[in-house]
Parts: sequence; structure tokens; C-alpha cells
Amino acid sequence: MSNLMKAVQINSFGDRNVLMLNDIAIPTPADNEILIKVKSASVNPVDWKIREGYLQPMLNHLLPLTLGWDVSGEVAAIGKNVDNLKVGDAVYSRPDITKNGSYAEYQTVAADEAAIKPNSLTWQEAAGVPLAALTAWQSLYEFAKLEAGERALIHAGSGAVGQFAIQLAKLRGAYVYTTTSSRNTELVKSLGADQTIDYNKEDFSELKDIDVVFDTIGGDTQANSWKTLKKGGRLVSVTENPDHAIATKHGVSASFCFVQPNREQLEKLAELADAGKLKVNIDSEFTLDQVAEAHDRSETGRAQGKIIINVSA
Repeated sequence: MSNLMKAVQINSFGDRNVLMLNDIAIPTPADNEILIKVKSASVNPVDWKIREGYLQPMLNHLLPLTLGWDVSGEVAAIGKNVDNLKVGDAVYSRPDITKNGSYAEYQTVAADEAAIKPNSLTWQEAAGVPLAALTAWQSLYEFAKLEAGERALIHAGSGAVGQFAIQLAKLRGAYVYTTTSSRNTELVKSLGADQTIDYNKEDFSELKDIDVVFDTIGGDTQANSWKTLKKGGRLVSVTENPDHAIATKHGVSASFCFVQPNREQLEKLAELADAGKLKVNIDSEFTLDQVAEAHDRSETGRAQGKIIINVSA
């Protein structure tokens, strides 16, 4: 095996023109890490926000940086302290976002950030799960503490995070409202949404007595969500930190979720997928030399599911 691999990196922050397909050294796993031969990665909005430099004050990345923080692949090597995984295992992960990512033929990942890939999912489908599904899981289950019988409003239900949020909310026993466009109504209903709101024709802010709002959009959407909540309701955002003074004024609580790696949650998501309780929709697929086009697709905000980067067969 050559000691070089191909990786899509940035040497400076900016638009899609800063994306470069480079030949770089294959990394060596540290004692607590595994080396993954990447099969598929996926594109998330955080990827191009990092590329643009928007998150640099928070993440302080060193350049050059390999992008991509969803991965599925095979374990190619393990560090000396790794005992939960072995070479040849099929795994998936949402790894540490402060380190080099998965737009590469190989990636090192902390062993406690990776789980065995769901058997029922393809490499592409598996790569589409970790970041988006963990975001929905942590937002709804950990921050909002959604309970059976509650009413949840999930914004942008046809987006990747929204699709997982609908499914996880239904699995928890909630009644789910979601905002979407009319062309995606059947899609979100197929995932379990009880009531859809066409944001082009209807005003979601007329809803009342909602227990949990899951904000995946921010801005005016967040501002108009407060009045939908009942007293004691909860708003969780993944786009911008909610104003706690406004939350207090409405008699509700609010929190911001920035998804974290979690092997145990990935294992539970794999169980759900293998039990047929978690669907993964793929919007489009690209190759390593088409990452700019993949980012372009993501930046439109129109993707109906996951955008996948196929790295190796």
C-alpha cells in the first residue's frame, strides 16, 4: 500500500474554489484511534460553513484542513489501546469536528467515536446517518427531553436532520407537526409526520400549545416559534443560540445543540435501522473530485436527504 492518499482539503477559507484534491500522507492512528479506509462520506451544512471560515472563532482549525465529518468504512488499522474494534470491522462515525475529516481515502477516528455500521444499510446510507441523526437524537432526547404524547414542531422536515427528527419523535410517541414545501409533503408523511405545514402558503406561528419546537433554520423561523409553545415548553435550536430573555418572557426554556460524537447513540441508531425503524433518504451522490458540486447542492438548501461522497468501492 502506498503511503499517500487522496484528500479534499482547504488551504484557506473561502468559496468552493478553495477546495483542492491533494495527495497527502495516510495518517497513523494514535493509541486510542482507528484508521478507517473510507467507503463513503456525506456533506453537511457545517462542512461549507467551516470552509467559508464562519466557525473558525469556535473551532480554530489548522490549515490545510480535510473537510467532512460523516464517515462509513472498514477498519484498516488500530491503535495499541483499542480493544472494542478490530481490523476489517465495518464502522460508521461522526468524528471529532476539530480534526481532519472524511473527504479522504483514509481517516483516523477515536475508537470511542465509532460504532459498527448497521448491517441493513449500504455504505452510502450509513455515511448519511451519524451527524444528522445524532443531531436529532441529542436535540430531542437530551436537550428537549421529548416525551410520549407531547406535541412537537419540527422545522424543515424534509432536510436531513428534519427527516431523522420526525422519525425519532414518532418513535418516542410524540404528535409531530413539520414545516415543509408542498412537493415534500408525501415524503415527510411517509416518515411519520402527523400534520404538515406548507411554509409557502401557511403560517406555522398560528399553532398553539406546542411542547417542543426543534429549530433547524433560525432567524425569523426561530423568532416566530416562541408563541407556538405552551407554558413550560422547550425550544432547541441547532442554528443559533436562542435568546434566553425571550424564552423567559414566554415562560419556556431554550437551548442550543452542537452535536457531539457518541458511540452508544450510534449503536442505538444502528439497532433502529436494522429493525426497519429508521429510514435514510439519499438526495444525490458525488465522487471525491466532485466535492465542489456536492457543496453547491448543499448550499441550495433544497436537498431532500443526504448528499453522499463516494470515496472507494
